[in-house]
Amino acid sequence: MRLPSRYIGVCLYFLMLFSLLGCRVTPSLPSHQHQEALTHLLASLDESIPPQEAYALSRDIFLYTARLTERFALVRPPWFHNTLVNLGLRQKGLCYHWSDALYLHLHEGEYPHFDFLLSGANIGSYWFEHNSVVVVAKGHSFEEGVVLDPWRNSGELFFSKVTEDKAYHWVHRSEREPF
Repeated sequence: MRLPSRYIGVCLYFLMLFSLLGCRVTPSLPSHQHQEALTHLLASLDESIPPQEAYALSRDIFLYTARLTERFALVRPPWFHNTLVNLGLRQKGLCYHWSDALYLHLHEGEYPHFDFLLSGANIGSYWFEHNSVVVVAKGHSFEEGVVLDPWRNSGELFFSKVTEDKAYHWVHRSEREPF
């Protein structure tokens, strides 16, 4: 038995609708262990960094990531959200939207012992280019920093030393920085 084409169209419509609704990401606060891990990593960038400042920065990063997750109406996985943005069904949420928003937000904060840098991997490759923010101790090199990547895990913050991130080879994108 063959179904009329209008039924197939209606079924595809509902399938797409359910897939969009079922993948929505609910922002959440980090576990105590995740926040402590980021705080420790940030404090380890230089011995002059006050622990309170590292803690405040860590908390700010996690809270702002949750806010962006909500603002971007994020769905998972990241490539699916990118497809929705590229089709015009979502306004923002590509990796550079995340990195730019986080970069600008962090520059508004008062973190005198830290610098914030834009970074990228696979620059110029349409399908594989990726952008993030790197935090460094004031006056230290990009390679000594910590990469912050909230896009990679659909709003769940990934962080590691730049040199220890096995998924990407990061480079400093100073040409994109307004500050």
